[in-house]
Amino acid sequence: MWGELCIFAAEFYIKEVHMRFLGNIEAKTDMKGRAFLPAVFRKVLQASGQENLIMRKDIFQDCLVLYPESVWNEQMDTLRQRLNRFNAEHQRIFRQFVSEVEMLTLDGNGRFLIPKRYMQSAGIEQAIKFIGMGDTIEIWAAEKIEAAQMGGEEFGKALENIMNATL
Repeated sequence: MWGELCIFAAEFYIKEVHMRFLGNIEAKTDMKGRAFLPAVFRKVLQASGQENLIMRKDIFQDCLVLYPESVWNEQMDTLRQRLNRFNAEHQRIFRQFVSEVEMLTLDGNGRFLIPKRYMQSAGIEQAIKFIGMGDTIEIWAAEKIEAAQMGGEEFGKALENIMNATL
């Protein structure tokens, strides 16, 4: 009447997908401020199951940064852990960091709108460059990226110093 009870252990494997946005791609915004996210970057987002992007003006440079939602959430969590909610300056820093963002969803054609205030703050008129930065994407006014990059010799020396310092 009573059978044996069998316990089956199920194993779940969660595949961790690392997003790697690499390279630079020239593009243009239309009259409304819309841009196509380059197909190579859209494929990376799709492969990682990401749909939403968070846009923020870069803290140090005159460019915009696109964060996949999961990367943005990690950044917020890391910052929140380092800040004290009961410290007024920390609260001001966190408020400014999280309030100056725009949540984006690509339309069916892979386009998104860059709000006018972001275009103005980054000096974007029409010609832009998307720069893959590993887990984020930068958007630069095409004429500003050249000035922000190091020359070949300067870059080589800086990279050599960093790599030698970590050995």
